[in-house]
Amino acid sequence: MSIDVLTQSEHLPLLIAVIVGSYLVGSIPFGVVLTKAAGLGDIRAIGSGNIGATNVLRTGKKGLAFATLILDGLKGTVAFVIVDAMLGRDFALVAGLCAFIGHLYPVWLKFKGGKGVATLLGILFAIAWPAALIFITLWLATAYLMRYSSLAALVATAATPFAVYWSTSQGSEAFVFAFLVVLVWVKHSSNIARLWAGTESKIGAKG
Repeated sequence: MSIDVLTQSEHLPLLIAVIVGSYLVGSIPFGVVLTKAAGLGDIRAIGSGNIGATNVLRTGKKGLAFATLILDGLKGTVAFVIVDAMLGRDFALVAGLCAFIGHLYPVWLKFKGGKGVATLLGILFAIAWPAALIFITLWLATAYLMRYSSLAALVATAATPFAVYWSTSQGSEAFVFAFLVVLVWVKHSSNIARLWAGTESKIGAKG
């Protein structure tokens, strides 16, 4: 990523538009919207209270959880791909980052959003699909062996910057993902505490 290119005076209006637009796209709370539309109430009052696909699954609606996963992922993919096609890679990386921030801290929900795993994966597919496949493989293997969605997310995301660098040989892109991973881990701090204490809910649990 070239900071000089992004901060040139003639590019600032475009940069601001990318930041605001991508943030707003990322802040769409699909988990909340879909569960309310399905008559299931507010997902934030169910299970862990998170708005992501894992908590939507606790409603017993697998199709709804899958739809939430896909739509949350597409927020990152769409923001990156559209901006990449129109303005190039540097702006696209900003778009992906801002869509991710929007998912974590949506203005519509008083900045209390999801944990970012699906949106990170969506951005990852747009930038380096081999790295995305590595992510999915690690997530599935960890989830199958340990039965913890949160642990699977932590393992898969921890490997992501290395997988991105292996796939693209771009240190700047790996650095962006390292920053995203830090945010994912911060959002999982309560899960990490429960994993350490042995009280984390396993996949398929209702609570």
